[in-house]
Amino acid sequence: MTTPVGRRRRFVVGLAVVAVPLLLALLGPLLAGDPGPRATSFTLGDGHWLGTDFVGRDVGRQVLLGGGTVVLTALAATALAYLVAVPVALISALTRLRGLEELLMRPLDVLLAVPSLLLILLVASVLSPGATGLALLVALVNVPDAARIVRAAAGEAAARPAVEALRMQGETWWRIAVGHVGRSALRTLAADAGIRLTGVLYLVSTAAFLGVGVAPDAADWAVMVDRNRTGLLVQPWAVVVPALLIVALTTGTNLLFDAALEKKGRR
Repeated sequence: MTTPVGRRRRFVVGLAVVAVPLLLALLGPLLAGDPGPRATSFTLGDGHWLGTDFVGRDVGRQVLLGGGTVVLTALAATALAYLVAVPVALISALTRLRGLEELLMRPLDVLLAVPSLLLILLVASVLSPGATGLALLVALVNVPDAARIVRAAAGEAAARPAVEALRMQGETWWRIAVGHVGRSALRTLAADAGIRLTGVLYLVSTAAFLGVGVAPDAADWAVMVDRNRTGLLVQPWAVVVPALLIVALTTGTNLLFDAALEKKGRR
């Protein structure tokens, strides 16, 4: 069993790790400054503290500008997915109408059968979405499995005698769903959220690699990794720094969720 000191240390480490990409995504554009003249491709030094990228742009400035589309799009997509999945799952778990549950869950099963990236690429080939459209698409493909996971956890809580007792006492649906069933499923939801954010970041980054949601030459961490990988041995910072920032976001987030779940379980 992890000690309180160990949980606190894990929480602090997770917070420190996740703070770096989040702060760069939010404050980076304010710190980027003037681009200045372009240098020769894949150079180090010459006033560029991280060197230059494949077209001679300052890597440090690109890092400061490139976090918003990846980080904010991934966070928005994750939040939107749960905004739809959680109500659907709670309604499905608590309803006594079998037909309503089938109506809510079976269309999601159909959507779940379609590969996520394939669906994003198919829609993007017709609509050419920007960052907002990409967040909506990624949220859409994450709703089915998020809803099924929450539905499974909520269904177990909804079958308890306490829920029937609350109904007999005349408690509102909202209090039963959120106050009892939702709270019972919170640990499962929190554990899934850490894993899901990692998957969402993968989807957003992969879509950016393929030019979906961002321009091919945009200041974007995922685009930087893709466009500069051919010069990895010559100028590694153009690939390593944005890749490490994406990894830091996923690792830090999961550390925070692990620490929070351990603390809750202790209580």
